[in-house]
Amino acid sequence: MRIATFNLESLDLPPKARVPLEIRAEILRPALERLQADILCLQEVNGQHVPGESDRRLVALDRLLAGTRYANYARVVSTAGEGRGPADVHNLVTLSRFPISNQREVRHGFVPPLSYPMRTAMPREVGPKPVTFDRPILVAHIEVPGGDTVVVVNAHFRAPLATAIPSQKLEPFVWKTVGGWAEGYFLSAMRRASQALELRFLLEELFDQNASALITVAGDFNAEDYEIPLNLLVGAEENTGNPRLANRSLIVLDRALAADRRWSLLYHGRRQMLDHMLASQVLYGRFRSIDVHNETLSDELVGYARHIRTSGSAHAPLVAEFALGSAS
Repeated sequence: MRIATFNLESLDLPPKARVPLEIRAEILRPALERLQADILCLQEVNGQHVPGESDRRLVALDRLLAGTRYANYARVVSTAGEGRGPADVHNLVTLSRFPISNQREVRHGFVPPLSYPMRTAMPREVGPKPVTFDRPILVAHIEVPGGDTVVVVNAHFRAPLATAIPSQKLEPFVWKTVGGWAEGYFLSAMRRASQALELRFLLEELFDQNASALITVAGDFNAEDYEIPLNLLVGAEENTGNPRLANRSLIVLDRALAADRRWSLLYHGRRQMLDHMLASQVLYGRFRSIDVHNETLSDELVGYARHIRTSGSAHAPLVAEFALGSAS
């Protein structure tokens, strides 16, 4: 069985989309087909308004998947919260060839919004303001052939770009003061770490329910290996100091990639592994291989500098194979 993750990078329709979907589909469809995934975690799928309907729909995604193996897959989609449909931007979508028996999204279910008073905001803010997550965590329980249930967690953490501070920007990427930028960067880091903590608490709940659970966590973590978000998710024995907790730690599957292949994004000439797949200890026993399809990636910063919007994605997809279920 093959499980994959892919950040589609703001999949949308005009006028919000700067590159027509028809052009993007010529690049993205072959990339999706190459994955041959039985379960596919997608990030940055934007929602569109449909005349006569109150909730947004994933029209761009439906058009992209038309004619592919994924068109009729079961799916779960994150929402804008409060009973509403998909958000306008950056929804999470999990597609499955197999039945989905249960689904759940978690947004401040374990970690409440942190309070923080912005020091550099102008005019000065009175009192702390809540620092909330941009997106929920999406959970799907998938029934695979043979009677096993795989818990697939789809995540997309805050990007390492500074959060906007009132009156501290001259242009979208030009700051008025170093202090303003630093505070915005700190707020983004705090969001990223807080959501990783929430996901770890979710994992603790899942392990409480079933110590031998088959769990995979996949997505865009906007963090490299051994940074705070990954350390929180892994829960390594060398950090807890307790061998009895080792069965609750996760394995970073992309560590199996060769060093010169282990990167999912190119930024300012630097190869970074920001997209990851992790597995519980029991699922790791079924793990067979992993690959990253990064051959076509160009430097994301060069695209920004030239005002070019890529037709594909700046992120490379990952796909892992497991001795689980049946791909026939």
